This record gives sequence, structure tokens and C-alpha cells, in this order.
Amino acid sequence: MSLETNNTQIIILKIKEMNTRSKIAVFGMVALSFAFSGNAAAQKMKEKTVMVGGAAMYPSKNIVENAVNSKDHKTLVAAVKAAGLVETLQSDGPFTVFAPTDAAFAKLPAGTVENLVKPENKEMLTNILTYHVLPGKYSSKQVWDAVKAGNGKAMMDTVQGEQLTFWTKGKDLYVTDAKGNKAKVTIADVNQSNGVIHVIDTVLLP
Repeated sequence: MSLETNNTQIIILKIKEMNTRSKIAVFGMVALSFAFSGNAAAQKMKEKTVMVGGAAMYPSKNIVENAVNSKDHKTLVAAVKAAGLVETLQSDGPFTVFAPTDAAFAKLPAGTVENLVKPENKEMLTNILTYHVLPGKYSSKQVWDAVKAGNGKAMMDTVQGEQLTFWTKGKDLYVTDAKGNKAKVTIADVNQSNGVIHVIDTVLLP
């Protein structure tokens, strides 16, 4: 066999070897991709979610990321956007948000929501929304314990600056605003990556 023939065979073998390695690399990357996506899916399945407005609320997502998926909180989400509070509620926090449903907003006098989301009323809207937020993360149990320690009543400062009054009746937790409006917590302890949401049936007013 000639030297030229040997060299040709060596080159062919190297090309085949390179192709095999390339294939292995490609298959390796595909396998890794499936592994990562599989792990992500498994992680989602492991999360303890709560259903709100027909959607699962994931503890790994922030307040805004979860709220936008609830069909019962379209008005609240629109109000948060109009007030320019999206970035704040996506930050680390933590925050405790008492989230009124669309039905809660519907109980306000006709035209109230439409008026509040106007640019000229942004300050008033921000005042109302931040009155629904406590700095820090408070589970329903912590609020219950505070009510018990306060002989049936607990007052807590909001991000807006004024206070909310918490109390209990039977197995239910309630909150009263500065104007005397009473809201019932209908879904408690919806954990978020940057705090917790408690769904309420009435809009709170400072």
C-alpha cells in the first residue's frame, strides 16, 4: 500500500471521527436541554400553588406575574398599571397585598374606577392602592395571632401611611378601613416570591 493511500485513509478516519464527535456534542446539548426543561417542569409541579381567578399562583413568581393571570383581578391589575406601581410590586419587597376582586371594585359607585384610572387622578389612585399593601410579609396566622394578642383587634401600618384594622369572626379574618368599610379575606396565604397576597371582597379606602 502506498504512502498516499495511507494518508488518504487517515484523513477519512479523522473526518469520520470529527463527525462522530460533532454528533455526540449535538446529542449531548439536546439531552441537557431536555434535562433542564424537565427539571423546570418538575420544580413547578413541586410548588404549592393556590388557585385564584381560575389560575394557579406560583410562589416562585412575583406579585404582578401572578396577579395578571387571575381573571378575578383584571380591574386591580389595570389600576396598578395606571398608577405606575408595576415595577414596585415586582421588586424584592416583601409586601403583603390585600387584593380586591373585580366584584369588589364593582361595588363602588358607578364611574368610580373609570375616574380613578385617569392620568389626572394618579395620585389619588396610588393612595388607594398603597393603602392595600403592608410593608413586610404577613401570613394569615400572623395576623390572627396579632388580633388575639390585641384582645380582638390589631392595627397595622400600610405603605400609604394610614392604618388598617384587623379582626376575626368565627373562622374568618376581616379588615376595616379608615372609613369603616369591612372586607372579608376570601382566599388567604397566596404566597409570592416577594411577599403574599390575601384576596378580599371589598375595596379599602383611606
